[in-house]
Amino acid sequence: MAFTRHPLLRHLFLASLWRRPLATALTLLAMTLGVALGLAVQLIHATALDEFGRGLRLLGGEADLQVVGARAGFDDDWYLWLAQRPEVAVASPLLEIEARLPGQDRTLRIIGLDLFRVGAITPALLPRVDRTDDADPARTDAPHPNRDPDATASSDQAAAPPRTVATDGPDRLAVLRPDALFLSPTAARQITPAPGATIAVQVGLSERHLRYAGSVPGAGVGTALAVMDIGAAQQTFERIGRLTRVDLRLAPGITREAAQALLNAELPAGLRALTPADAASEALGLSRAYRVNLTMLAAIALVTGGFLVFSAQWLSVVRRRQEFALLRALGLDRRFLWRALLAEGATLGLIGGLLGVVLAYLMTALAFRVLGGDLGPGFFRGLAPPLRFEPFLTLLYLGLGICAGIIGAWFPAREAARMCPARALRAGDEAESYRAHPRWRLTSATLLLAAGLCVLPPVQGIPVFGYLAVALLLLGAVLALPGMTGVAMRLLGNGHGLIPRLARARLAAAPGQAVIAGAGVVASVALAVSMVIMVASFRDSLDAWLGTMLPADLYLRASAATASGALDEDAVARVSALPDVVGVRPVRFETVRLDRLPEPVELIARPVSTTSGLPLVAGRITASSRPADPTVATTLTSRSALPPAWISEALADRGELGLGDRLDLPLGEALHGFRIDGIWRDYARQQGAIVIELDDFRAITQDRLTNDLGLFLADGADPEAVMQTVRDTLGERVSEMIRPEALRGMILEVFDRTFLVTYLMQAVAVMIGLFGIGTTFAALATSRRKEFGILRHLGLERRQIGALLATEAALTAGVGVLVGLAAGGAIGIILIEVVNRQSFHWSMDIQIPTGVLAVFALTLIILAALAARLSGREAMRQDAVLAVREDW
Repeated sequence: MAFTRHPLLRHLFLASLWRRPLATALTLLAMTLGVALGLAVQLIHATALDEFGRGLRLLGGEADLQVVGARAGFDDDWYLWLAQRPEVAVASPLLEIEARLPGQDRTLRIIGLDLFRVGAITPALLPRVDRTDDADPARTDAPHPNRDPDATASSDQAAAPPRTVATDGPDRLAVLRPDALFLSPTAARQITPAPGATIAVQVGLSERHLRYAGSVPGAGVGTALAVMDIGAAQQTFERIGRLTRVDLRLAPGITREAAQALLNAELPAGLRALTPADAASEALGLSRAYRVNLTMLAAIALVTGGFLVFSAQWLSVVRRRQEFALLRALGLDRRFLWRALLAEGATLGLIGGLLGVVLAYLMTALAFRVLGGDLGPGFFRGLAPPLRFEPFLTLLYLGLGICAGIIGAWFPAREAARMCPARALRAGDEAESYRAHPRWRLTSATLLLAAGLCVLPPVQGIPVFGYLAVALLLLGAVLALPGMTGVAMRLLGNGHGLIPRLARARLAAAPGQAVIAGAGVVASVALAVSMVIMVASFRDSLDAWLGTMLPADLYLRASAATASGALDEDAVARVSALPDVVGVRPVRFETVRLDRLPEPVELIARPVSTTSGLPLVAGRITASSRPADPTVATTLTSRSALPPAWISEALADRGELGLGDRLDLPLGEALHGFRIDGIWRDYARQQGAIVIELDDFRAITQDRLTNDLGLFLADGADPEAVMQTVRDTLGERVSEMIRPEALRGMILEVFDRTFLVTYLMQAVAVMIGLFGIGTTFAALATSRRKEFGILRHLGLERRQIGALLATEAALTAGVGVLVGLAAGGAIGIILIEVVNRQSFHWSMDIQIPTGVLAVFALTLIILAALAARLSGREAMRQDAVLAVREDW
């Protein structure tokens, strides 16, 4: 016992890490990258989520319930009804507008408030008046009333901080001015207006000018918004009599659950009382699947690093086999040897984890500076979260790094503890470590279990069993390596030439070498191939989808679907009358709330049967059968008499809807029946979407506005000339126009940016696999120095020894690549048919880029051979006599 506790013995084991610097450095690099990628993704998302949630809590204030409706809002008579309810103590109405800023590629979130009620529920949104020159006529340097407004703030005045007064001061009524706008600190920093300057916002096709009158200090840093009086907002944005939300404080003694049930039972269709937590979960739920998928990819990169620890530790055990046997003969017990080798793996994991943590924070800081809080898909676009230390996440990923190191060292430590000291002291016994027997039964059971997990449903919307199937496939692929190596060597035959025959004989007799060297290759190739197949399938399907959804020659958009701009009937008519325009396709966007789903669903009203169709995966395109009188449709019970609707795959899955089902849509605060005639593929709206005929929508809602307008041009017409004509007709700053090929390019660019992190993880995985090949054959070359010495005595030259190592590496990598290709193809199908389907509810047409994969496989085999050849240089330089003497 005293022998095993000696500190020099512990030092002997840990110091071995420094005696193999190349293998240790590359293993640490793999662990560092795995931890850094995973932690960086979590840090970015955690900080962005926290900042996003803080903004939601800011907007929710101390409300017990929030009554919300569609994006277009609801009649403000319901506010009066809510305020008079006995369950309600205070009701605060709000009107939220996404105002487009003409000439800028951004919108401004403006919240109209009842300034006499908001303080009781959401005091953080109370504005503060900044007293400027034009608000203080007593000052001698006040501008003349006839002076140009753009010149009211000179450079020296703009540099001086404005004097501020609270809203309860003498300028209290200034907040009620119809043009007064108050910006949060973040919004003011983004727009950078001078105090008292005007801010242009788009309303329809016209511009309105609001005055920067003060700040919203309670908004803090990170939330970009503006507030104004609700009456002024309704008048400015032509939303008279409309609200988008009512915040409620309940009367004493009324529980939130009871009040919510009572109100939802009496509110009209399309209105719903939610708790602030429900509202937050709606917003955060959209990004959950993307965050989980990216986290799992980072975890796979960490697992791949664990395979490299396995390879390095196994080779270290083989190289020190006689050393361990001698220690065992001197009294070292099996348990201490096992624990000491696990400690080596834990040390690698700890050091790699610490380096990964530092790198993760550096990567996060860089990402916040370049991308903000968004990694590509746009869920957190516009956020500028500060970098902060996350102790729980840091300790978690540091622990994961240590666990990966321990798990990677587990089997090598068990092999070392089980060896027989007397046998291991004999020269040549290390060959026993490379004799691995095929495990076809265990491999088959693992793969069958993975296939069975693929048919299980998701858990809380997360494809947990799909990810488990991916992990089991990786394990099954590694288990299949010994058997596949033997099969591959038999199929190759004896070959031609001495070097190929020696390499084939070596791998046939010691397939465990392929497991040690090829485990990292299989994992990295499988990950890379699966992502290549998934991304190629997604991109090809997206491109085809864009071709169906963008049939026009030119697209005109007043603003984004959520923003304040829109085209009225007169504007559409003027565009339609242009000489080179032969047809138009107007589109109107809205949101509806269905009883069967917690989140709002996008409603798209557009001509379907008379223009281009939809990318249907089921059903058909039919013309509307709605009666001329829209009130008659609400009384019809026959599904065949209902107007058609086409739902996206996401809505069909989440709402459990199918062809021919009746779909009741809350339009105009009443339910209207539709018949589901088709299910279409939609890559733009994860929460689900519904398409109905534009004529049906207008007949019900009397809404004649248009968000997007597709223009079909005459043959030979110049799109650029038509775009200039439209600008001359509608105004230079209030419309956005783009050609379909440019729009398609922009969307695909966003797609590539979204998968930028995925591409990085693929590169890291492949690099880890190559590291595994290099370190494995460097250690193999050292452990086989006696074998190489005998071959040198038999007449082989040093270059031939190098060729032998390169050939063995090429054959090993070839088997690993073939197994990895098969596993990657299966994982790619799981990602497409299970993970993406359960996460995002969309389908894809599977595309296998055979040319890209063939080049990738060939390149990896060549690089593996080159890495083995370079890493074995030291073994080839040794003296042949000295190498053989170690056997005497």
